[in-house]
Amino acid sequence: MSLAGSLLDVRPLRTSPVFRRLLIGRTVSVLGGFMTMVTVMYQVWDRTHSTAWTGAVGLAQALPLVGFGLFAGAWADRADRRRVYLAATVGQAVCSLALAVQGFTGHVPVTGVLLLVAVQSAFGALGAPAAGVFLPRLLPRDQVAAGLALQQVTAQSMMLLGPALAGVLLGWFGIGVCYLLDALSFGLAFYGAFGLPPLPPEGTPARPGLRGALDGLRFLAGHRVVRGALITDLAATVLSFPVSLFPLVNAERFGDDPRTLGLFLSALAVGGVTATALSGPLTRLARPGPVMLCASAGWGAALVLFGLSTSPWAGLALLVLAGAADATAVVARSTIVQTRTPDALLGRVTAAEQIVGQAGPSLGNVRGGLLAGWTSGATALVAGGALCVLAVAGVATTTPELRERKTPATEPAAS
Repeated sequence: MSLAGSLLDVRPLRTSPVFRRLLIGRTVSVLGGFMTMVTVMYQVWDRTHSTAWTGAVGLAQALPLVGFGLFAGAWADRADRRRVYLAATVGQAVCSLALAVQGFTGHVPVTGVLLLVAVQSAFGALGAPAAGVFLPRLLPRDQVAAGLALQQVTAQSMMLLGPALAGVLLGWFGIGVCYLLDALSFGLAFYGAFGLPPLPPEGTPARPGLRGALDGLRFLAGHRVVRGALITDLAATVLSFPVSLFPLVNAERFGDDPRTLGLFLSALAVGGVTATALSGPLTRLARPGPVMLCASAGWGAALVLFGLSTSPWAGLALLVLAGAADATAVVARSTIVQTRTPDALLGRVTAAEQIVGQAGPSLGNVRGGLLAGWTSGATALVAGGALCVLAVAGVATTTPELRERKTPATEPAAS
């Protein structure tokens, strides 16, 4: 295979000017989002010096997403997704402007800052299900995986750049400028989506309110492939998400060196960027089910080995492998969701995928912390990784459709 064939599949960039604009706007907006995440944490800590308050930042971001997500998905499945996304983008930009104003004035209490963060997260919960339909409607079916890989590699790159850039700008200009730059980044996101054609749901629009949300849950319960994809993601995150264990493992194994601790998260991101940059063969393979299962099991196995390692360099290398496996699994899972879900339900299923992606790591951090408190950080890592591998094997055994090359777009409800 040639080097070009091994690299990221860039066909969507060549064939779709609309996708190019959308990707540029999304990338800049993700960069601004990571800058705001760091800035909020810095501001809350600077005012309170309390880990309880900094922990509340995560709750302010997660609770609106979990509580509002399925209803937002039902709304997106009733309306023109382009309009819904543009409205959500404007709402997020307004929240960032309000954060910038309070950052410059310094007169808003911490609870007010958290309220703005929660409102912005609610707008994000509305925009994400609408955006979930963009790629299947803009790209040929055989390029959807490549488009998702392009989104993943840019997001992982911004995860590396955003926090570092925020740290520099906070030191030079203060919190108000960081929030303001995030608000401006939403302008590019708006521009990227403004040129989209109207994207009403194809098929029967969602029923309003709770009934529409329940219809989405019924689809997830009955569609074995999509359900298996989300269960696999939960297995990888709830059972083995390692971030809360990093400080303890660093103290137990690597001398409590803060430089090593800082490299742990960077290693995951480096692995993710590298894997997606070399994802061309996998996205062209048209076998997202086997790819997702193998990558998810690889994530768990890499964490088992990381928990057993005593060398910091070997540990970092294993985290790079874990990050690569995770990014590959994310692209494959999203490909399954976006190509196996009927368009009329895609907003609700994307919302469910987003909830799983948000809640799974949070629950995984809690699980890891509790188990480590009873045993040790290394034991919690090894046990979690092993459970992840076993759970993925269970999904593969009970959902043979995920192991096949092709799966039907719709399936009868499971008995």
